[in-house]
Amino acid sequence: MDAFKAGGDVLFILLGAIMVLAMHAGFAFLELGTVRKKNQVNALVKILTDFSMSTIAYFFIGYGIAYGVGFMTGAEHLLAKNGYDLVKFFFLLTFAAAIPAIVSGGIAERARFNPQLAATFILVGFVYPFFEGLVWNNNWGFQDWMQASFGAKFHDFAGSVVVHAMGGWIALPAVLLLGARRGRYRQDGMMSAHPPSSIPFLALGAWILTVGWFGFNVMSAQTLEAVSGLVAVNSLMAMVGGTLAALWAGRNDPGFIHNGPLAGLVAVCAGSDLMHPLGALITGAVAGGLFVLMFTITQNKWKIDDVLGVWPLHGLCGAWGGIAAGIFGLQALGGLGGVSFGAQLAGTLAGVGIALAGGALVYGVLKAVIGLRLDAEEEFIGADLSIHKVSATAERETNW
Repeated sequence: MDAFKAGGDVLFILLGAIMVLAMHAGFAFLELGTVRKKNQVNALVKILTDFSMSTIAYFFIGYGIAYGVGFMTGAEHLLAKNGYDLVKFFFLLTFAAAIPAIVSGGIAERARFNPQLAATFILVGFVYPFFEGLVWNNNWGFQDWMQASFGAKFHDFAGSVVVHAMGGWIALPAVLLLGARRGRYRQDGMMSAHPPSSIPFLALGAWILTVGWFGFNVMSAQTLEAVSGLVAVNSLMAMVGGTLAALWAGRNDPGFIHNGPLAGLVAVCAGSDLMHPLGALITGAVAGGLFVLMFTITQNKWKIDDVLGVWPLHGLCGAWGGIAAGIFGLQALGGLGGVSFGAQLAGTLAGVGIALAGGALVYGVLKAVIGLRLDAEEEFIGADLSIHKVSATAERETNW
């Protein structure tokens, strides 16, 4: 029975890892459908190579920082418990690799390729696992301090703050340091439209992410005996709430509608194992409306050229999710309890602060040392031809 349980847990978390790995295809197609056609190849290449770079950084450095576990032992040792520790690494790697995938959408269409790969290695190897270890492994006594100070630990079941808020707030200084795409904002203060190149691809990316998210959330239990149907239904309700709120607030705009479910799912990650489904619905609806509002403000009023809106989607909705777990997770509001609003607020602010500092340091140093941005001619031609020497639809190369 012990061997059967070990094998079942390995299969369970392996399926979760595969579902979250598939989400990276969603990141790729969401970015591909949003950017202009001259940058579509770059969107696809970035997500795959960033994932590969993340794997190296997390395997050799990041996982050890977060959990104190290394893999430089014999294969017979790694095979203990049917290799559960290995597939757990795989599962958590897919979370870690979401950080550069999130950043990629914000800096699209004008970032150089190799500096972003270097940033990926540093972020996944050092910055992300530092906060991950604080929350999910009680490194430096962080959770003990939360318990002593607020009467409860900081609760983030599936990463509203640890993954999404971290990714979104790391992306913000990167976007600001890069500056807007050339021609995006005119000297007279008007904004030049850069509409999505393909709504079908954008929608495909959103759907892949949405489906994979049920592996992201439900399988964060990490063992079969801990799996919870409450997590699945809360994820569903938050997804629906985010979609309908974005539909209403975004006035039927398909870009907002397809990001709405993602906003809801980002927000519900933290408290999906605690909330009543009605609390999850409200959490998702607030997130969907928040995304539409803040995307519009950042693009139109603040002139922050965050191409996919990753700061409002992941940064703000992720922070809202961390706080919402301390509201709708309370027994008084139908939740299971065991959470504290103070702990949720403090933990969320800690994640935001570490992400901002880490993003500013990493991208600030890279900008000063090697530069982050394509030059004017390369950006005009597009990242596909200037970096990868091929276009997404190669009419010029094939039609003679």
